[in-house]
Amino acid sequence: METNVTPGETVEKKVPDVTAENPEPEPKMSRGTMAVLIMLPFLASMGLTIVWPILPFIVEKYVSNPDDLASMVGWLSAIYAICQFIAAPALGILSDRYGRRPILLICLIGSMLGYLIFGIGGALWVLIVSRVVDGLTGGDFSVLAAYVADKTEPEERAKFFGYFGASAGVGFIVGPIIGGFAASFGYNTPVFLSAALTGVIFLLSFFFLPESLDKKNRRSSIQPGELNPLKQLKDLLYTDGLRTIILLSVLYAIPFVILVSNLSILAIDSLGFDPASIGLLFLVIGAIDIVVQGWLIGKLLPIFGERKILLMGFVMQFIAYGLMASVVFINTPILLFAGVVFYAVSSGLIEPSITGLISRLVSPDRQGVVQGSNAGLRSLISVFGPIGGGFKYAQLGHATPYLLDAAIMLIAAGLVLVTIPTLLASVQPENLTGANLESVA
Repeated sequence: METNVTPGETVEKKVPDVTAENPEPEPKMSRGTMAVLIMLPFLASMGLTIVWPILPFIVEKYVSNPDDLASMVGWLSAIYAICQFIAAPALGILSDRYGRRPILLICLIGSMLGYLIFGIGGALWVLIVSRVVDGLTGGDFSVLAAYVADKTEPEERAKFFGYFGASAGVGFIVGPIIGGFAASFGYNTPVFLSAALTGVIFLLSFFFLPESLDKKNRRSSIQPGELNPLKQLKDLLYTDGLRTIILLSVLYAIPFVILVSNLSILAIDSLGFDPASIGLLFLVIGAIDIVVQGWLIGKLLPIFGERKILLMGFVMQFIAYGLMASVVFINTPILLFAGVVFYAVSSGLIEPSITGLISRLVSPDRQGVVQGSNAGLRSLISVFGPIGGGFKYAQLGHATPYLLDAAIMLIAAGLVLVTIPTLLASVQPENLTGANLESVA
């Protein structure tokens, strides 16, 4: 979308409505809407992970030096993450202005186009263009989070975000399996399959997903400067209440991206694991995460509330990273699998609780931009986190990243203990309007 505006002007031009009509939002979430919302994260994560097993085989055709393969695959991931950091807050704020449905459909069209370009290939620059296109329209999960916030009561949101996480977890497990099988028909086949799945998500959203954001709750205008991701990040960090929750999200995300990129290496170096054993590790994480987010979190929230669950989650993460670090000194898989179990349970507790707290602290006309900014910030962390983790692992000792991660989790637990008790009582959604945020900047 292009808008010709001068600095200081208000963007009043509407995002092109890719639907035949933009219906008024339903008063409540129907069962049909709920079913579609649960299916979307599953299909989206499956479409994303289908390409994982064959990505190096596609990229190696365009890399002359085999030693450059790993770095080029890493750069493709980094390019996507950087583009998502740039675009996710803008997509979120556009959804606050024009509604969730049209922005979600635009995101899905962009992702489908990105997969198609990657599948066609032909040159390395084509693959890079595909990741740019996909990254710049990669705001579907944050828009979906804002959609749920529109449709649910504040105390119910963490439970629904848990359903989302469980659905996505199933997709993350199933995707690589399907991708490995589909690769037998050609390395590009899984990529085109991802494009087809994204097309299915688009059709489901087009026909069965009504608009969620009532017109009276939409932003009346957007200033061009508000599309700047750095400004949105500044707004979040300068806002009481949100600053604390975003900091917790960052403290959780930094060890997570290090773990994802480093766990396989730790298992190989300390225990001599083969690919099948490493795959079992990630299967355990995915399976437990599905159970916790899809079932257990909904049972625990009414009993303990988000604050106690967050505290429990960060303490368990501290134990998990400590167990993983101990594998360097005591070479037994029991410690590693115990650490993985603690990590998987705690991750399933933390993620929906953080997203739920963010949604409760934000007024309806800010849900999209705040969820998008949080997603963009975590994308940025995913660019630099693995680099720092790899350096610490190689230069400072194999246990160092995990010991530092454990220390970060202690800081996060202390932050929950000290700040969360008064947070929800002292910061009300009406204090977080766009006008107030603009006055802070």
